Amino acid sequence: MLRQPKEKRTLNQNLMLASSTAFVAGIIDVVGVLAFLAFTSNITGHVANLAKNIVQQDFDSILVFGLWLFMFLFGAFVSNFIVKSLQHISYYRAHSAPIVLEILVLIFIAFYGNNFYKESTQERQIVIGALLFAMGLQNSLVSNVSGGLIKSTHLTGLFTDLGSELADWIHPRTRKTEEVKNKIYVRLTILVFFIFGGFAGGYFFNIYEFKVFYFVPVILLSILYYDLLPLAWYRITRLFITEKRTFSKNL
Repeated sequence: MLRQPKEKRTLNQNLMLASSTAFVAGIIDVVGVLAFLAFTSNITGHVANLAKNIVQQDFDSILVFGLWLFMFLFGAFVSNFIVKSLQHISYYRAHSAPIVLEILVLIFIAFYGNNFYKESTQERQIVIGALLFAMGLQNSLVSNVSGGLIKSTHLTGLFTDLGSELADWIHPRTRKTEEVKNKIYVRLTILVFFIFGGFAGGYFFNIYEFKVFYFVPVILLSILYYDLLPLAWYRITRLFITEKRTFSKNL
C-alpha cells in the first residue's frame, strides 16, 4: 500500500489504503466525540466555532480553536516534510514514517487516557490537539501517496467529488472511462469504512473506553506489514534456496 508512488498505484492498492485509513479515521472521530465532546477531523466545524468566538470576543476559546486548527495543519506539514525528505531514499520509508509517528501519538493517548486522564478541561484540550495532529499526519500522507485521490478524514470534499463523478458517469454526453469508475469505487469505500469505523469506535468505547486507542495502532501496523510481507517472503525464499544449494554441495 505504501511502496508505490502515486503514478504507479493500482486500484486494489488504493482501495486497501482507503478502507484501512478511513476505518481508523471513523474510529478516532467518534471516540473523540464520546470521550472529549469534540470532532477530531471536522476542521470546517472548528473554523466555524473559531469565527463565532471571534465575534463573541471569547479569547480563551479563540486560543483553543486556533491551537486545534494549527495542530491539524502542523500534522499535515510534518507528514509532507517527512515524505519529501525521505522519498529519495525509499518510497516505503518516506510513506511509513508518518504512520509510525501517528502510532506513537495514539499509543501515548491510550496510555495517558487509561492511567492519568482526570477529565479536566485543559487535559481534554491537549488530547484533542494531539488527535488532530495525528489526523493531520494521516490525511496528508494518504493524499500524498494517492495523488489527492484519498482523503480519509475529509468527508465534505468526498461528497463533493463523489457527486461530480456520479454525474460524469450517469450523464449521457460523458464518456464512461475506467478512471471515473475507479474513483467512484474509492470514494464509496472511504465512506463505507468511515461509517463502519465510527460504529465500531462507538460500540467498543462503551465497553473498553480508552483501551480502544490501543486497537487503532494495530490497524496502522497492518498497513506497514502489508508492504513488508512480500519482501520478507522473498528473503526467506532466497535463504531457503541458498541453504538448499549449500546442503547439496556438501553431499
